[in-house]
Amino acid sequence: MIELSGEEAMRAFGARLAGCLRTGDVVALSGDLGAGKTTLARGVLEGLGLAAEAPSPSFTLVQSYAPPEVRLPVWHVDLYRLSHPEEAEELGLDEALSEGALLIEWPERLGSWLWPDALVIRIDGAGGDRRRLTATVPPAWGGRWPPR
Repeated sequence: MIELSGEEAMRAFGARLAGCLRTGDVVALSGDLGAGKTTLARGVLEGLGLAAEAPSPSFTLVQSYAPPEVRLPVWHVDLYRLSHPEEAEELGLDEALSEGALLIEWPERLGSWLWPDALVIRIDGAGGDRRRLTATVPPAWGGRWPPR
């Protein structure tokens, strides 16, 4: 478990996580509304070199970023609006993994379709300044977790 206090700490943690990302990685961000999933994702994107503020993909479902904007192609995905896991097939998420990484908010909307090598980070503490991050770390992330 990792404890963070404030938005800047969440973004800084995301930037450290960005240093660990490789092609084919999935980072699944889970937590209640307001927990900080988008803030953490923005930190990852900043750590990958994104200079502008990353918009939330809540309405577009997918925001994609590619070099030279970032060092590694990445799709930032928000699945909150999905009703059924099958709807995710239309997004082409597997295609993104062949060239880059995925940051997925609301991964539970995928049901059992979440990739087995996904790093799952649960964020708790919505409503206050402090956050607790609990990770489920698959073997594919061995030696890369926690990010330094």
